[in-house]
Amino acid sequence: MKLKKWTLAGLAVLLVAGGAPWGVGYVTEQHWREATLEVNRAQPFLNLETEQYRRGVLGSEVSATVTLRDPETGDSHTIAIEIQVSHGVTGSLMDFRPRQGWQPEGADWFPDDEPSLTLETRLWGSATLELTAPVMDIDNPERETSFKSSGGLVRIDVGRLGEAADLLVVWPAIRLSDPEMDVTIDNVHMEQSMEWLVGDIWTGAGVMTVDNLTLQGAQVPAMTLAGMSLESASDARQNGERLDSQVTLSLESAALADQAFGPHRLEVALENLDVASWNDFSGAMADMQALALTAGDDPRAAFEQQMAVMQRFNEALRSLAAEGFSMGIRELSLATPEGEVTGSLDISHPELSDQQRDNMLMVMQALTGSVNFSMPVALAEDYPAVRMQVAPLIKQGLLVQNGERLVMDGRMEDLVLTVNDVEIPLPPLL
Repeated sequence: MKLKKWTLAGLAVLLVAGGAPWGVGYVTEQHWREATLEVNRAQPFLNLETEQYRRGVLGSEVSATVTLRDPETGDSHTIAIEIQVSHGVTGSLMDFRPRQGWQPEGADWFPDDEPSLTLETRLWGSATLELTAPVMDIDNPERETSFKSSGGLVRIDVGRLGEAADLLVVWPAIRLSDPEMDVTIDNVHMEQSMEWLVGDIWTGAGVMTVDNLTLQGAQVPAMTLAGMSLESASDARQNGERLDSQVTLSLESAALADQAFGPHRLEVALENLDVASWNDFSGAMADMQALALTAGDDPRAAFEQQMAVMQRFNEALRSLAAEGFSMGIRELSLATPEGEVTGSLDISHPELSDQQRDNMLMVMQALTGSVNFSMPVALAEDYPAVRMQVAPLIKQGLLVQNGERLVMDGRMEDLVLTVNDVEIPLPPLL
């Protein structure tokens, strides 16, 4: 009797294990079709079309096309791809390959191995897209251009049914050459984590570093930027109703010819943004850009669409300001042989009461701000290009000399910008 029970249990396990890949394959196909619709709907630059989806028990074969479009010119380029899908018990592995191969016939772009592009999916809604690039050496004799690369890795991990993602990019060396300029990039490393908040708004943090970026022109000396770092962070507060965002760009040194100077730092921040208003504002901005890129056959309809989007943009901007915010350049620091250049900029709007919002005529009326800037006088005296830029500001009193430095101290309030005691009325643009 016990043997019979164990036999039935073993048979059930075999049936589940054998049938699981078929179920996984069915779910994978549904996810693929939903994902292609979402990709095509989200942006105008890339269109993915499925020609055939031949689903089997342990695997599937997919034929598709990827069309890259330039919305401004209307030019497009289509690549046919073949996808081999392997079904497992809990997920599938999709292996992508161009139908005509990774390189033209007779070319030797990849001397060691070919690229690999895979997508691994799981039933519970996670996925990993990974591109492994080998050593590349691509020449175009007709245009006298070349692209050389050590190879690298790009991986995107998606979780929580698409509501969270992690990006990793590791690329040791890249070189681009043409008759005008040679560009060399050493050791690119990027990590980014994101979590969906609402609408088109994501929070998270990331950092990208580049050891060296060298530009060598045919008629100019080489310029090298060393120790580049770009950091970003966005955090939601007050149960997701408010958003703070910050971007920091830093550079250890910049070298031109035989002279190097640094470090340099730029920090930009957006603080206390109302999430709902910011989402409406971002959506209106995206729609305005999309309308600018697409030319309609009916000018009257296009004009009405533009007016409707502009109305949404104005309403979102007024709502964003009424909820209160602060934005600006928190720190600007540039090291030069003549001395340090420093500066900051802040613009803010107070949160308004319901009565104040009803009486709000324009956004700029309640905007306040400050601007500070300081640079060595020697920087303007020793470099003609800098002197040409600052001379009009000095003449108008917007830059004044204080010892060995040129300084700017400004305040904005009631539609008046006061810089070094010079009052400048501001037009009500917003």
